[in-house]
This record gives sequence, structure tokens and C-alpha cells, in this order.
Amino acid sequence: MTSTGAKGETTTTRPRRSRADKATAIVQAACEVFGRDGYSRASIDTIATEAGASTRTIYNHFPGGKEELFRSVMQWSSERVRDEQLAQLRRYLDPERPPHPDDLERDLLVLARAWVGLMADFRDHFSLVRHIYAEAGHIPPEVLEAWQEAGPRAVGREVTAAMAALADRGLIDVHGDPAQATVHFMALISTEITQRSYWGLSPLPQEEADRLTAAGVRAFLRAYGSAG
Repeated sequence: MTSTGAKGETTTTRPRRSRADKATAIVQAACEVFGRDGYSRASIDTIATEAGASTRTIYNHFPGGKEELFRSVMQWSSERVRDEQLAQLRRYLDPERPPHPDDLERDLLVLARAWVGLMADFRDHFSLVRHIYAEAGHIPPEVLEAWQEAGPRAVGREVTAAMAALADRGLIDVHGDPAQATVHFMALISTEITQRSYWGLSPLPQEEADRLTAAGVRAFLRAYGSAG
């Protein structure tokens, strides 16, 4: 935005950020700081510096201080990852359009690789999650609960519905427990990659990551493949 001064000079003024814009900038900066330093070591002063804001501004937006800010960060970050996971689930394993039996392994593999790839796309989020598991005893229980409900549980419910739909069509046998099948699927496709890459901090070579996801999908189908 430009304006003309009293002597005819042209000056440039920056548009003011709205309150919502400021809050978003703080949350984004906090996500990076919490992902780097963890909950216990991160400070409001450091977050303020990263956000280009004063500590007073942060407390104006988040009166509850670090705990409230961390809860907001986890909510925001988890929802972004959740939305992408669910979009991929519906793209590759839509309960309303189940795959042909011959295509099930292929579709599960594409989904698994897409989900594992999110560790690179949302590096700050998965760094946060790594710190959550390491510092769970120092994070308020209500914050942990909010994170679970915003992200992992919401995704788990949708995957469970997809597993139940596959079972209803005879494509897999969940032994009467689609929720348990979901837990096993998620663990088999990602746990080893997550642990060996330290939640994406040190990514595995793509060929190795692909090998591990393929092995996980095959193991899942050996356990849950339809006998028919």
C-alpha cells in the first residue's frame, strides 16, 4: 500500500495483520520451536522471537501460556495431517468403492506409501509427535487427550470403517474386530520406518522405505486375507 506525504514523497506502509493472522503466525512459529526443542525446553521467549512478536502479544492470544499454545499447535498440526491422511484414504481405499480382490494389495500398498511419505511433507508435525512420546510424563494429560482426538483417533475411526467395509465384501477377514485390524495395519506399514528414521528426522533411502511398506502390507494380508 502506498501513500503520498506532505511534500509529495511516496511512502510504503505495510498492511496490518489481523488478530487471526497474528495467531496463525504464532502457532506456525511455535510448531517449529516445539518440534525442535520439545515441550519442556521450548520457551515463550524463543517462540516470540521466531514469530516476530512480543511475549505480551503471545499471552494476549494465548492467556494460558505455553500449555495453551502447545494445545493449539497440536490441534492445528494434527488436523492438517489428519485431513491429508483421510483424503488419501478416500482416494485409495474408499469404503463406498472397494477395490477388486486382485487390486487390494496394490491399493493398500499405495495408501501405505502415501501415508509414510507424510513424514517428509509434515516434518515439524512428526517432530512434535516424537517429542510427545519422549516427554509424555511432562505434558498435561488434557493436551495429550486433545491431540489424540484431533488426529490419531479420528483417522483410526475412518480406517476401521474402511476395514469393516472390506470385510463385509469378503476381501479380508478381520476376525470380528476391524479396530484391531486397523491397529495392526498401521503398525505393520509404518512402525519400523518411523523408528529407524526417528520420526522422519533421518529419512531412510526410498528403496528401503518401499521395501518395508511392501513387507508390512504382505504381512497384514497374510494375517487378515480372506480365506475365501
